[in-house]
Amino acid sequence: MNEKKKILFLCTGNSCRSQMAEGWARAMKGDVIEACSAGIEVHGLNPSAVKVMAEAGVDISGQKSKNVAELMDIPFDYIVTVCSHAKENCPMFLAKTGKARMVHVGFDDPPRLARKARTEEEAMDCYRRVRDEIRAFIETLPDSLERNR
Repeated sequence: MNEKKKILFLCTGNSCRSQMAEGWARAMKGDVIEACSAGIEVHGLNPSAVKVMAEAGVDISGQKSKNVAELMDIPFDYIVTVCSHAKENCPMFLAKTGKARMVHVGFDDPPRLARKARTEEEAMDCYRRVRDEIRAFIETLPDSLERNR
């Protein structure tokens, strides 16, 4: 039996995109992926991200916003940066520890998109769009990461 792939989803503040990715991976791919998320900083869990994930049937309310330094002892197979800031500022020691392969799959920042919304529903639609894009990516795992080695 194959061991689960250990994947870290990394974002700037571990409040939204990386949390959604962790939630989707646990919900849809928990049999083949051991998912974690972290940030270069800790911004807390975004309530709108929790809400739109719950709408899709995935409860991330128990997840915790973490700094990547808290996960240094885990031998990840992949570190997936989900925002450009994390890609550019990812601590290099992460890539050098163990066998972790760095992969970047960028997604728009829902809070930034929502700032331009005229209504609360329009703002939530920004979160929903990104949530669904992340889900589509997670559906391809871990095969898409393995193919691109």
